[in-house]
Amino acid sequence: MMMPGSPEEIAAFEKIQQRLAPLFQAVANDPRKPHSVVVIPSLSLDKAELEKISGVHHYEERLLYMLMLLRRPTMRLVYVTSQPLNPSIVDYYLQLLAGVPGNHARKRLHLVSCLDASAIPLSQKILDRPRMQERILEAIPDPQSAHLSVFNSTALERSLAVSLGLPLYATDPALWDLGTKSGCREVFRQAGVTFPDGFERLRSEDDIVGALAKLKVMHPGLRKAVVKLNDGFSGEGNAVFRFEGCPETESERPEWIRSQLPNLRFEAKTESWPTFKEKYAFMGGVVEQWIDGEGKRSPSCQCRVNALGQAQIISTHDQVLGGPNGQVFLGCTFPADAEYRLDVQNDSFKVAQILAEKGVVGRFATDFVSVQGDNGWTHYAIEVNLRKGGTTHPFLTLKFLTDGTFDPQTGQFLTPTGRPKFYYASDTLYSPAYRGLSPDDLVDIAVYHGIHFHGASERGVVFHLMGALSEFGKLGLVCIGDNPQQARFLYNKTVQVLDTETKRLHGEREAKLQENSDA
Repeated sequence: MMMPGSPEEIAAFEKIQQRLAPLFQAVANDPRKPHSVVVIPSLSLDKAELEKISGVHHYEERLLYMLMLLRRPTMRLVYVTSQPLNPSIVDYYLQLLAGVPGNHARKRLHLVSCLDASAIPLSQKILDRPRMQERILEAIPDPQSAHLSVFNSTALERSLAVSLGLPLYATDPALWDLGTKSGCREVFRQAGVTFPDGFERLRSEDDIVGALAKLKVMHPGLRKAVVKLNDGFSGEGNAVFRFEGCPETESERPEWIRSQLPNLRFEAKTESWPTFKEKYAFMGGVVEQWIDGEGKRSPSCQCRVNALGQAQIISTHDQVLGGPNGQVFLGCTFPADAEYRLDVQNDSFKVAQILAEKGVVGRFATDFVSVQGDNGWTHYAIEVNLRKGGTTHPFLTLKFLTDGTFDPQTGQFLTPTGRPKFYYASDTLYSPAYRGLSPDDLVDIAVYHGIHFHGASERGVVFHLMGALSEFGKLGLVCIGDNPQQARFLYNKTVQVLDTETKRLHGEREAKLQENSDA
């Protein structure tokens, strides 16, 4: 095995990657060509940042929408996880394959598990298990017609691609910096799109103090600023600094700012200034002005650079944000508001072209903060998520279920009959009352109340993250409708149904306990 990051490994990786474009072209030209995809849903991200997310080890399930690729009769899929998937969850996805016999699809699906619940990234677990790598390769009839699909691409995924001898349909890890909070500000500058005033490539407490002081000079009326870790995830690496009480005299500001840093308002509940400062020194970060305005929105545009290096717009969303300062990703609506979605697409395409020129491959999203003024909307690009993200699986779920297409001229998704589709999606539907519900319970409830996705009408609810339900009371869902109101109605109805059902079940249990006690 080659040393990770060695010149030999990098050269081998570059050679393997040369197979990706011809494979992409061959499958595009002939959809019936036998093709294998090895799905590695490893969250190869900062361990401390991942620990902030409830039930994060179940996020390996977010890529299960890829099982719907089995609708292609010559497709073979290998899905690798840290722990075995609940069979009911697998059955749930396979039954969504309209027109494909279940046995036919199951024969072409190979599930492989490390039987390892540790917090080590899945890609590392596979690298540590040579026999598992052999089993993965044995499940692939022709390695020359196969590729790896991952959640995000790091040095671990590069090592795994080399070890398996399979090309990686994702960005070369050498370009990782383009997706950091510092790197994307530099990309925005090159693309010529509007982004918040601020400073990147910061490391120390002194850097933060200096940047905040300069921002206050640039914008005397500034009330807040955002301090971000370079590799924060879903907004959990962000903190807000407040300027209330800031001295009018510039010379007095640095020490006052320093004294206020322990009072940063962190998005993550478990974060504190000592731990944040330590992470900041390790991974670096940025300081940006806080964008204020009436009716502030947070649109996002999902893009792709295909294996031929062509930049494409995939979809737009309005993000649903929460947390102490409204910076934590909770879900999204599709498509983004008609008033501005084409403007967001236009700016995002400029960013995508720069990234394509730099060699980026695969899916990514550019997030914005948008405010409305007298002359219309102003959109500030704030970050690039150079990986699959929270808007990836809802959109591809819709696409695979309906065989529809995204129309970049209108920013809408159209079914083959030309009917537009909309959805409301969330990764964070949570209630302590949901704990103890199994995936089978969830499906029973959905079918009984008629909210489950129906292929004929092409509307209803599709669930994900079902493995997190019993232990954490948390799940995800995509609510697909014929208009935005219907999609949101389905979400609200699902919440109401689950709350009512769990209340009923708890009531029955309490009555049973009381009955036994009386007896």
